[in-house]
Amino acid sequence: MTDEPDEKLNALEKVGTALVEQLMKVVDEGVGPLSGSRTYAEARAASYEDPEKAIRRIISETTVMVGTAGFVTGLGGLITLPVTLPANITGQAILNARLVGAIAHLRGWDLRDELVRNAVLITVAGGQPNAVLAQFGVKVSQKLTETAIRRIPIEVVRAINKKAGFMLVAKYGTKRSLITLTKLVPVVGGVVGGTVDAAFTGVVARVAKKAFPPLGSDDNVEVADAQ
Repeated sequence: MTDEPDEKLNALEKVGTALVEQLMKVVDEGVGPLSGSRTYAEARAASYEDPEKAIRRIISETTVMVGTAGFVTGLGGLITLPVTLPANITGQAILNARLVGAIAHLRGWDLRDELVRNAVLITVAGGQPNAVLAQFGVKVSQKLTETAIRRIPIEVVRAINKKAGFMLVAKYGTKRSLITLTKLVPVVGGVVGGTVDAAFTGVVARVAKKAFPPLGSDDNVEVADAQ
């Protein structure tokens, strides 16, 4: 006899993990006609002495692209997931992920650090990274250094990643579009949010600017004993 609740949770986790992997690929390498976050950020920064001006341009450009239905739908078709989500929704997730990664990069955050990557994903879902990380005993004061990352048990990093995956599925799935997922994982029905529209990109941008403040040379991180 199988444990049905566990099966449902595992199915939801599978979708969340796949979405996390796809969005981080967008941040790292880009997808389709889009370059990755670092390349995009540096290309825009080359036109300005002040990185904050480059960030404003990136936010403006991304908002316009998110509002262009055909373009966004085309991007969404480039993501492969265990459960099909509508192309316009996954297209918005792609653009929002690149946006957050670009802001973090221009402000000095290392997109190779696992907790920075987790924070990017949480932000893409519209969440507050510090609040989520604090649930796992991690207090981020400023920069996440390599030494600090090594102090965090891999199990904790994986748990944070799983939480980010759940948040992304809840935000970027709609009640109508997740019929297949809801049948597979009925428990997700009460978690799934409404349709993500272009205005949400503005929310993501504001959260990103707060979550990734400009860093200086003496930045550090506090990591509490994680349980």
